[in-house]
Amino acid sequence: MPQPHTLAEIVASLGGKLVGDPGVQITQVGTLENAGPHQLSFLANPRYKGKLARTRAGAVVLDPGSEELAPCPRIVTLNPYAYFARAARILNPDTRPAPGIDPGASVAPGARVARSARIEFGAVLEDDVVIEDGAVIGASCFVGAGARIGAGSRLYPSAIVHAGCTVGERVVIHSGVVIGADGFGVAKDGEEWVKIPQLGAVRIGNDVEIGANTAIDRGAIDDTVIEEGVKLDNHIQVGHNVKIGRHTAIAGCVGIAGSADIGGNCTIGAGSLILGHLRIVDGVNISAATVISRSILKQGTYTGMFPFDSNAAWSRNAVLIRHLSEIAERLRAVEKKLESKERANG
Repeated sequence: MPQPHTLAEIVASLGGKLVGDPGVQITQVGTLENAGPHQLSFLANPRYKGKLARTRAGAVVLDPGSEELAPCPRIVTLNPYAYFARAARILNPDTRPAPGIDPGASVAPGARVARSARIEFGAVLEDDVVIEDGAVIGASCFVGAGARIGAGSRLYPSAIVHAGCTVGERVVIHSGVVIGADGFGVAKDGEEWVKIPQLGAVRIGNDVEIGANTAIDRGAIDDTVIEEGVKLDNHIQVGHNVKIGRHTAIAGCVGIAGSADIGGNCTIGAGSLILGHLRIVDGVNISAATVISRSILKQGTYTGMFPFDSNAAWSRNAVLIRHLSEIAERLRAVEKKLESKERANG
């Protein structure tokens, strides 16, 4: 349930400059168009300044350049969107079920469950599982032998963590997530595919969030690694032995092939594909629907949306596009030479 706060209380917790009545009671957040007199809204994009002028919100969060446009009390900060997110968390605190093990859960004798943890109906915990303080294992979850779930982490109903995988502290794993299934490891032998045993595990750092129906494969030999603070959207495929660096955010339906090494503080847009065995350095931004087919060794934003065609035609056109800038420079040089000749002959 929302927890009402005054503007003064919010600013005391989060900082920022308050302009207007500090006693305004805020009970929830809302959009500029629909917020009411007890709701907090925000302006982070200048395109919506017209909506700001018409808002009925009790208060808004905005940057210094927009401060004078607000018709109501405002909180002025350099990053309104992040401030709004933190304020929304204050107003809507995380709720945790009471600790304990539901009688309908199946907990192996060798599993160790902290007294402050919660195991819900239908959950299955195999031998040598460790569930740390305050963790919540939702209904019908499965935690395989030897897996560890860190303090304060939460598995929503029907999430799966397979044997030997480790989940850090304060991790959120949404419904339908599968962590530690076998990676796609097969070797061709004539007409037959021979399965390669997947002997590694998955290691997930602290403060990670994994969206619904995302799959993170276990390593073939070494582990698949998701470092601290990573945010994964729904329906993402992470292949075996992938490494994702700290505080990288990846949008929905991205596919990452095995052994890709993605740096920290990257963003990857929805529907992108990352081929295997390549490296992406820290601080790279990849636009939606981009195919990354070679390593990226320099920070920046990369975009690769291109119409489909027959493979042969696409390959020829792709080569031309990669050299388009060079071709243009050569063409300009030729044009200058022709102009010079025309002037000399004129």
